[in-house]
Amino acid sequence: MSVHKEVKKITTHVLQEMKMKGEKIAMLTGYDFSMAKILDQAGIDIILVGDSASNVMAGHETTLPITLDQMIYHASSVVRAVNRALVVVDLPFGSYQGDSKQALTSSIRIMKESGGHAVKLEGGQEIVESIRRILSAGIPVMGHLGLTPQSIYKFGTYTVRAKEKDEAAQLIADAKLLEETGCFAIVLEKIPAKLAQEVASSIDIPVIGIGAGNGVDGQVLVSHDMLGINNEFNPRFLRKYHNLYEEMLTSFESYIKDVRSSDFPNDKEQY
Repeated sequence: MSVHKEVKKITTHVLQEMKMKGEKIAMLTGYDFSMAKILDQAGIDIILVGDSASNVMAGHETTLPITLDQMIYHASSVVRAVNRALVVVDLPFGSYQGDSKQALTSSIRIMKESGGHAVKLEGGQEIVESIRRILSAGIPVMGHLGLTPQSIYKFGTYTVRAKEKDEAAQLIADAKLLEETGCFAIVLEKIPAKLAQEVASSIDIPVIGIGAGNGVDGQVLVSHDMLGINNEFNPRFLRKYHNLYEEMLTSFESYIKDVRSSDFPNDKEQY
């Protein structure tokens, strides 16, 4: 019997067991109660309350504008829907960088006010002090290396990271450092598949990829992207499982047509 089928609740310990037994971890984003309920019932292992809510839910160009209060609002909506999945919440830009006390305060607020199960931070050696401080309060931490969208203005582009030898070596060193510091898992975003596989095999904690190939321990996508709700985003790493944009558009158009023609509501749809 596989690990994830035996357990009633996914924990950081369960994820570790899954890696040890070679079972892949499935992770998707969720930002609201209704979507999270469906994700949980489908059997997803991890729901990431991503700062991608800044793009997907609020329409911002980057992840930078979303606030800690807004992340707590989204996370608490998700937690109310979930029975089985592990809920990981992104610490938003400006709530942890360069100040480990603020990082701890932000993380405590997320755990207390949303009921989330863990936090995620972007970066390597430069945020180790913050990670240590958060862990000292008993809060699980997921790392995030490779393309780190909160640093988009530093990179200047959303292109693939760590193609050069120096950056690749730094990424491997950072991954090992995050493991040593105590992170329970790491997300690797948009890096060469060979490098991602090397990282996953060189550390004992689960490595979850997005645009990082198949040699890692699990995968994550933005739910709105893989459902095809967001029809303008078509990177190579994205597999679209549906075209909800077209389906929803057609449904809305049909509703408008039925209202205008007085076809809705009909005799059976009124009291």
